Amino acid sequence: MSNKKIWEGSVSFKENSHLFKYKTWLANNHDLHFNTYEDLWQWSVNHIQEFWKSIWDYFKVISHKPYSSILTKGTMPNVTWFSGAQVNYAEHVFRHTHLNDETAIIFNNEQGDYLELSWNDLRTKVASMATYLKSIGVTKGDCVVAFLPNVPEATISFLAVNSIGAIWSSTSPDFGSESVIDRFVQIKPKVFITVDGYYYNGKPYDKTTVAKDIAKALPTLEQVIVLPYLNKVSTANFPKAFININDIFKTQGDTLVFEPVDFNHPIWVLYSSGTTGLPKAIVHSHGGILLEHLKYMAFHNDVHEGERYFWFTTTGWMMWNFLQSPLLMGATIVLYDGSPTYPDFYKLWEFSEETNINHFGTSAPFLVASMKRNILPKNQYNLTRLRSISSTGAPLPYEAFEYVYDSIKQDVWLCSMAGGTDVCTAFVGGTPFNAVHASEIQCRALGVSLYAYDDNGQPVEDDLGEMVIDQPMPSMPIYFWNDTNNERYKSSYFEHFPGKWRHGDFIKISSQTHGIVIYGRSDATLNRHGIRIGTSEIYRSINKIEAIEDSLIVNLELEGGNHFMPLFVKMKPSYALTDDVKTQINSQLKKEYSPRHVPDTIIEVLDIPYTISGKKMEAPVKKILLQMPVEKSINIDSMKNPESINFFIEFAKTI
Repeated sequence: MSNKKIWEGSVSFKENSHLFKYKTWLANNHDLHFNTYEDLWQWSVNHIQEFWKSIWDYFKVISHKPYSSILTKGTMPNVTWFSGAQVNYAEHVFRHTHLNDETAIIFNNEQGDYLELSWNDLRTKVASMATYLKSIGVTKGDCVVAFLPNVPEATISFLAVNSIGAIWSSTSPDFGSESVIDRFVQIKPKVFITVDGYYYNGKPYDKTTVAKDIAKALPTLEQVIVLPYLNKVSTANFPKAFININDIFKTQGDTLVFEPVDFNHPIWVLYSSGTTGLPKAIVHSHGGILLEHLKYMAFHNDVHEGERYFWFTTTGWMMWNFLQSPLLMGATIVLYDGSPTYPDFYKLWEFSEETNINHFGTSAPFLVASMKRNILPKNQYNLTRLRSISSTGAPLPYEAFEYVYDSIKQDVWLCSMAGGTDVCTAFVGGTPFNAVHASEIQCRALGVSLYAYDDNGQPVEDDLGEMVIDQPMPSMPIYFWNDTNNERYKSSYFEHFPGKWRHGDFIKISSQTHGIVIYGRSDATLNRHGIRIGTSEIYRSINKIEAIEDSLIVNLELEGGNHFMPLFVKMKPSYALTDDVKTQINSQLKKEYSPRHVPDTIIEVLDIPYTISGKKMEAPVKKILLQMPVEKSINIDSMKNPESINFFIEFAKTI
């Protein structure tokens, strides 16, 4: 773990932050005084109920009924937050009435379609959609599902669904029909909102047949709403009754009203990746998500009213749900639909300059790929308004930290973060109070009692351990859909350490900086003759090799105590996997880490398999190579590049 400091906020940066104002508020109102972020974090996890009450009070949460208790505490997951309270997430989005003429949403796509919606425009469209949904019988607790790109209509529809107390769920149109059906059929939706197609990398993708197949497979549907996006005028003849979404927006809606729902009423259903087996339908609560998103946007992203917040995402990734939360702060959300690298790797930085983005969010693989291609945004674009760059989706290697400061912006706040669909937020992320150290995530988030546990279940620092959360969070799932007695929920997180959340990542917490390094999924960790190796260590080293585009490594535990650890590499165009390149890989891994990091063989592949949300599919590949049935090892529909898995299926036959 490196302790190289590469950035620290100025005094004014810290004192103008939401976190500083909150710390001052705690001192003035509760006589609580903290000298460091770590002191504040420790209080927040030692006094978990007092902390979340302070979030409720500080942000002046609108509740239509008072809560009777903050936390009804049992053994996780059997806990209940803010019993008796009644809230509405969308109501908190629209309480910034003084911003009515300011911009709420900025949108652009590959085809150059540009749109700005004011807060007034947004409210009007949400009211029209909410009025329509109520007119066809959608009420509190009904499910509305969407098969949409990252377009304003998705945000409008979510807020309308939310405002009436219905339950939202979405996937992106790059999902296959079976993958979407596997998700939506579980929750018995009443309404299906779909697109007719989309563009990606300059190519049109007609999805009308897929959308029809999905609609046919959802027997509970009463209405289909179609967004004509690819052809602008939809003529699709759906098997259920359907209406053009633009006709809904042409109709004047009633005054937008908000249905108060119980704090623990479902806000949306998200899904696990579904790479193996049926995706888990993860249900979060209105109140839990509201409190968590207020906390994270303010104290860990420092998003201010009127600022512009961008995250490159699709509606099938939890980051789309997270992207809605800057609206709670009165900020503008910036949406982009299309490929982040079309027509080239500079597209999003050009977009950042054009739209004056203050907070830029992306994936670690995008930053690593940009680094490998020597993309230099600082030389081409005016990014003076850019305050922060956030990264998630995979561990961000040391060199990528340096790349951001050397090649993008020297004085930007790099907020590497990690969390999950499971909580729709980050467990660990940024703080304006601390320095950024290369390869480290700055801090454990407030209210997140997170530790690295060794094999004996004891917290450790400066050593690799399992990420464990030993206190409940309001945004933990309230349940999984159709999960009798919470059996699947409990087995997913609470079996290994009863009553404590085991997330499935290997991490190391620094005793010096209090920063965190994530070493990859523990279920795909390389257990090499009893020594645990994080896959991120391998990738970090290989990223330095010029000839290699991407890589994936697994370790197979074979009979008789034997191991087989193959490394699969995708070469850059015009490069070949020569003996010299193999020698360079092995020498570098041995020098930078240990002989145990050296693979048994190095194999060239045309592509590395990824999920649609951009995660390397190490565990499914491992299962395939261990001769497990393919249909039980991987869900092809959940893949970004399904053709890439064919090589591994064939390779497994040779082992």
